[in-house]
Amino acid sequence: MTAEAYDDQNIFARIMRGDIPAHKVYEDDRAIAIMDVMPQGTGHTLVIPKAASRNLLDADPEALAGLIRVVQTVAKAVKDAFDADGVTIIQFNEAAAGQSVFHLHFHVIPRFEGVALRPHIGGMEADDVLASGAGKIRAALAKS
Repeated sequence: MTAEAYDDQNIFARIMRGDIPAHKVYEDDRAIAIMDVMPQGTGHTLVIPKAASRNLLDADPEALAGLIRVVQTVAKAVKDAFDADGVTIIQFNEAAAGQSVFHLHFHVIPRFEGVALRPHIGGMEADDVLASGAGKIRAALAKS
């Protein structure tokens, strides 16, 4: 089985180029973090590297080292912003594992005791809800 080539027209590449709007909560030279438009829970955030790779399997190890620092920073801010009991970090590799956007990304989802995750195939979240959540996360990042 041969590896698929990276498609620079995937939605995350298009967001990073500014072709598609997104609610950014974080950006540095390695990555951006945005609100997930089909959240599985309140505050569901995506951390996306700027380096092109389909997923963890073809990512540059040096880029991954910097990326995981961003994931940790965002996870702490998301937990604080929503006063969550915990944080789930999810990362999928290839379609058989559940990956649907073929640009490496991490899901950062605040978790609350007794509250199950929603399916990721639901409808899109209201823009004002995403904007409010993004503001909370940016405020938590500013405090850290």
